[in-house]
Amino acid sequence: MRLKVGKIVNTHALKGELKVISTSDFIEERLSTGSKLIITRGNQVLKEVEVEYSREHKGAFLVKFLGIDSINEAEQYKNLHLKVEEEYLEELEDGEFYYYEIIGCNVYDENNTFIGEVVDILQTGANDVWVVKNDEGKENLIPYIEDVVKNIDIDNKIINIETMEGLLN
Repeated sequence: MRLKVGKIVNTHALKGELKVISTSDFIEERLSTGSKLIITRGNQVLKEVEVEYSREHKGAFLVKFLGIDSINEAEQYKNLHLKVEEEYLEELEDGEFYYYEIIGCNVYDENNTFIGEVVDILQTGANDVWVVKNDEGKENLIPYIEDVVKNIDIDNKIINIETMEGLLN
């Protein structure tokens, strides 16, 4: 499995640097010298690359990949995505999960009633909020907080929650 970690939005200067907007919580690690990434168009692999160096610049990152040494070479990668192979992901601490592990899980309440499937995750600042869609297409927003989320079984794709008043509409 490959996970998207950024989008190449432009070139920078003449020596092949690319401007990257992050979609990863671990972007400093992803763009560290020696990191191996994949440039893709959708699911199509265009080029495997290794980071020569990177630096933060005006809310984005300027990245130089080995073997991309001019603006002409870099130009062809604009508007493409950077992905990382699952094997290069960091181990997370207990109670932490990658979004791809949560999306697709089935959510059940304390009575083992099916609530729906997690289809998206919203970042709100204080805590993440899971968008859970039921079989009729109705969506509920479930906050990822200790009072609500009681158990996450990634292997079986099951999440158990305790409903609070007003949580489900």
